Amino acid sequence: MPVEIVDNSTESRFEILVDGRVAGFADYKLLPTKIVFTHTEVLPDFEGQGLAGQLVRHALDASRDAGLQVSPLCPYVKRYIDRHPEYQPLLGG
Repeated sequence: MPVEIVDNSTESRFEILVDGRVAGFADYKLLPTKIVFTHTEVLPDFEGQGLAGQLVRHALDASRDAGLQVSPLCPYVKRYIDRHPEYQPLLGG
């Protein structure tokens, strides 16, 4: 199953697509030097496939590449960063 992750900036969210269908998303609010992740969701038909982790990893990598600090209001993004210390520098101060 082909998986693609895109930044849908019009909707302020990263989306994970499976076979061209939106399978999940990570909502964000973009500020000048920070990205605030507010909600992550994988649709029921796609749960249990590891898609949320792929989605959040991509979103965090894109945030780092853009030089943004991350504010994880979303509990899933916060847990992901807690479990993957390589992303903790994105939290800033």
